[in-house]
Formats: sequence, structure tokens, C-alpha cells
Amino acid sequence: MPFSNSHMKSGPAPVVRLGDLTVHRIGLGAMRLTGSVPFGGVPSERGQAIRVLRRAVELGVNHIDTAAFYFSATRSANELINSALAPYPEDLVITTKVWPDRDPSGAWWWADPEQLRGQVEQNLRQLGRDHLDVVNLRVPPSRRDGSIAEHFGALAELREAGLIRQLGVSNVTDRQLIEALAIAPVVCVQNPYGVGAAPAEQQALLRRCGELGIAFVPFAAIAGPRTATGTAGTAAGHDEALRAVAGAHGASVAQVRLAWTLHQGPHVLAIPGTGNPEHLAENLAAGQLRLSDTELASLS
Repeated sequence: MPFSNSHMKSGPAPVVRLGDLTVHRIGLGAMRLTGSVPFGGVPSERGQAIRVLRRAVELGVNHIDTAAFYFSATRSANELINSALAPYPEDLVITTKVWPDRDPSGAWWWADPEQLRGQVEQNLRQLGRDHLDVVNLRVPPSRRDGSIAEHFGALAELREAGLIRQLGVSNVTDRQLIEALAIAPVVCVQNPYGVGAAPAEQQALLRRCGELGIAFVPFAAIAGPRTATGTAGTAAGHDEALRAVAGAHGASVAQVRLAWTLHQGPHVLAIPGTGNPEHLAENLAAGQLRLSDTELASLS
């Protein structure tokens, strides 16, 4: 299915298709509303988190990325989304992910294929929905070289049962994407990608998604690549180039990161997370930032 580069008057950027769903290219990641999982952080004040969600929709955001395991001792992303936005706008697309989960103490565990239905139903209850718009199968690091057929097949059955509208995959290799496509349609790939973190393998997968009509959705596009200790950062050369491009446009480094992401192809989306209303507006404004070929080359 071809991608549209046309502008929607109410949207902050051009649009992309997720199967039969249409979303603006800049959405909102809900993780930071509860504190940055799993790297620590301070949850947004509840009232402010709800205001950010409502303001995002007012500004044209119609794609929110969440997960049942986005929670802290006092905040649940899904519950905040439900409280802020239900009854949901007809064009709002809520994307979630399954396979990983956390118990009430915060400890991580990974679901067996037969446990995925319980994870899907948990998201349905928390969001107050009778079906989920898009569910990504988030592949654990330990399975990066393994088969995902059994787990993805279980989600495909839930799609056939009407609990899920569209399917995506996350943290996958090219081979795993092809494996999933042999089972059921895939509308998006959610993988780590950003300035200073765009290895050849991910660049090839990004191009493959464009060829197949699949949206590519980088996560951590603003935070940048993470070291083995989980701290964000880029090489000194990238930091200098980012500051130079930002200065030339009167923009922030975060805005340049987002603009660079969107310049990677018309099928590329962004889901920056924030619990700050000012940062929300800045993130959406990044969709209008146009970088030259020379600037793009300096960041690549």
C-alpha cells in the first residue's frame, strides 16, 4: 500500500498508513508519563500527565504508544490514557506491545505463547477497549536470533478472533520480519534507531519496510543510543553536529533528532515520549523542520 505525503490540516505532520488505519507521523510515547522504564525516572504529576495526553490530541496527535508494563508504584500509562481520553476519538490509534511484562514488584518476565491472550486482555481492561488497534510483538534480546513464529502465530489467532485489529513486531531482525509476514500481515516495525544509532542492519531493515509498505517506528529517537549501563549518549562528533544543526535552525537538539528521524523515509514515524506540555509542543513542531542534504550527511 503506498504511503501518503499529503498534509492533514489538523495534524502536526504528514500521514502514514498502518494497514487500514491512518496516523500522523509524530505520535506520543506514553512511557515517560509513568517514569522512564526501565532506566529510572520520576513520574509526571497525574494531573499534568492527563493534560499532556489531552493536549496532544488537541494538537492533532492520533497515535499513542503504550504498554501494560509501563507503570510505576503510582502510575499506569494505560490507566492515564483511559482517564484522559475515553471515550476515545474515532481516529485515535493506540498501539501497545506484549511478550514482556512486569509483576507488581516491577520484576520482568516473558510470556509463553499461550499467555499472550492474558496480556492482550490486560491491555483491553486497562484501556477500556473491546479491541486493540495495533499490538506489537516485542522480541526479547535473548531471542534476537531465534524464531518468533509460535508467539506471532498466537497473536495472529487473537487478530482472527477480533481482539486485535492490526499486528506489528518490535526489536526484530530482517529474518524475523519475513517469518512474521508468512503468518499474518505486519503493519509496523518498532526498532531502536536514531542519530548515532543507525547501524547497517537497521538501515537495511528500514529500507525493506519501505519497500514492503510497512511503517518503521524508531524508539529512543530523542534519547539517543544507550550504552551497556543504560545511559543515553552519542559520540562526540554527533553531539557537535547536532548542536551545529540545531543552532542553524534555532531549534533544540531533540527537535533535530526527530526531524532527522522523519527524513529517513516517508514510511518512518516518531513516537517521542514526554510528560511536559512545552516539550510536547516542541516535539510536534519538529515535524516542520526541514534539514538539507548536507546537514543530514553531517548527522549520519
